Amino acid sequence: MLRTPTGGAGHGTAAAGERAMSIGTVLLQLRDEFPEVTISKIRFLETEGLIEPQRTPSGYRKFSPADVERLAQVLRMQRDHYLPLKVIREHLEALARGEQAALPPGGGPGESADVLGDQDLGQATAARIGRSEFLVAAEATEEQLDEWESYGLVVPAAGGSYDAEAVTVARLVADLGRFGLEPRHLRAVKAAAEREAGLVEQVVAPLRRHRNPQTRAHAEATAKELAELSVRLHAALVQSALKVSFH
Repeated sequence: MLRTPTGGAGHGTAAAGERAMSIGTVLLQLRDEFPEVTISKIRFLETEGLIEPQRTPSGYRKFSPADVERLAQVLRMQRDHYLPLKVIREHLEALARGEQAALPPGGGPGESADVLGDQDLGQATAARIGRSEFLVAAEATEEQLDEWESYGLVVPAAGGSYDAEAVTVARLVADLGRFGLEPRHLRAVKAAAEREAGLVEQVVAPLRRHRNPQTRAHAEATAKELAELSVRLHAALVQSALKVSFH
């Protein structure tokens, strides 16, 4: 796991002796802790002023270890505390000035920053937030959310609440939107995900029906592992297809 930085000094420059990394190498380093992170996400965080990697004379980004640590800190605050980028930026700037700034509350009015952050994984995925808090966490507008819901990309629970996965989906859909991919283009992606989930369910369903609590717990662990493998396979197949199409 990447170490969380405690200060904000010099994130745009590499200290002497530090190894500069390409954006692809940075992505690989972050993927273990943040499997949903993409190159477009890293580029977006740069445009928002959250990181400032060096540039080579030919324009390629070069990241220092401090840049990678700062990226990890930003991603953690988004994932664990549902903070908007503006709030994250202000918090990091305060740390860079040497101020002892407490992490501001996230998730919207009345919600603690710890609503989805300081619980274990099972509890965190079960935690839910309301529509207004969701809009803050996903950095989305009412119109965007209405459209995502109309295509089934974001699905609220009964009562109109949203879980952590819905926020992740919304952020990724928004990232893809910056490249001109609209929700209607993503219906095939959603259908493929549902088919993959169906395959996982076929494997673990007999275990979930077992009387033994340990066997049922094993079913959940197996489902998680299969889901992770499925995501990795999907990413590898997309990469392979893109290589074929470009050569």
